[in-house]
This record gives sequence, C-alpha cells and structure tokens, in this order.
Amino acid sequence: MNKKIAILRGINVGGKRKILMKDLKLLCEKLGFDQIETYIQSGNILLNSDKDNSELEKVLYEAIQDKYGFQVPVIVRNSEELKVQVTRNPFFDQKTDITRLHLTFLKEKPKKENLIKIQTYNHEPDKFQLVDKEVFIYCDGKYHQSKLSNNFFEKKLNVGATTRNWKTVLKLIELSEK
Repeated sequence: MNKKIAILRGINVGGKRKILMKDLKLLCEKLGFDQIETYIQSGNILLNSDKDNSELEKVLYEAIQDKYGFQVPVIVRNSEELKVQVTRNPFFDQKTDITRLHLTFLKEKPKKENLIKIQTYNHEPDKFQLVDKEVFIYCDGKYHQSKLSNNFFEKKLNVGATTRNWKTVLKLIELSEK
C-alpha cells in the first residue's frame, strides 16, 4: 500500500461546507481505506491506498458529494511526491521564516500558454515559482492579504488549486512517515 495525502479545498472556512474530521475519517473507513489520519480542520487526510492519485481524487470527491451534498475539490499526492517538494522550494532554507511560505497544489499541470502568461504577473514583494503541479509562494506579509491566492492561480492557470502553509506541508510529511 502507498501512503497518500488527500488535500481538500474550501471546507470548514467561515462555517461553510462543514465536515468534522472524525466524520471524514469514518467516511474513508467505509470506503475501505486503512491507516487513516486527519490533520487539522482544513481537510488533510493521510491514508493507505493502491489507487492512483486521480482515481483516489474521484472516489473521495464523489463520496463527499454523496454524503454532504456539496462539492469539495480533492487533490492527492503520495508521500514521496510531497517530500520532493521540500527540496524544490526555491524560498526555503534554514534561515527562512516558514510562516511566510506556502505551497499551492494544482490539480493538473497547466497548459503551456497559461504557464507563459502567468509569468508576466508581478505581485512584489510576494513571489511565486511554479514547478510542475506545485506553486511555491513567499508572502512578505500575511497570506490572506496576498494577491497570490487559490483564486488567482485557478483563474490564470485554468486548473483547480488548494494551498497549505509550509508548517502544514512539513507536518503532513512527518505524519506520512509514520
């Protein structure tokens, strides 16, 4: 079995699309997954599955929609893919204040024309670098004040996205190694 990390977008934000993590864990158990663990209320699920990432995304998306009656985008990475991101982050080193770092996970690799177009945007002092299906973000201030939001990347790249702060990314990696 492969350790997978499912990252849900837009649940438990401002009291909308509320899903308790214990209920999400039970839903995953009913789907036949094991070694299920959730991390914080923003919708991070670690589980074992032999399904490929896109198939697991679809299974979880449909199960959540069936149970709760609303759509929740799901992006899945395996633990190895997540570990690689630490080495790819151009803004991360031992001196970096990790509260300024974020990782936006893209549902799929953007089309070439959108990759070219997004490079024309400059939101200094905030910075981003896109690598494959991830966007590394450095925010000079607070993330919620940055123009480099999920909506920005979804609109400009025409793909689904969800973001986690760097502390959460590191914790998900740690939990995936258990």
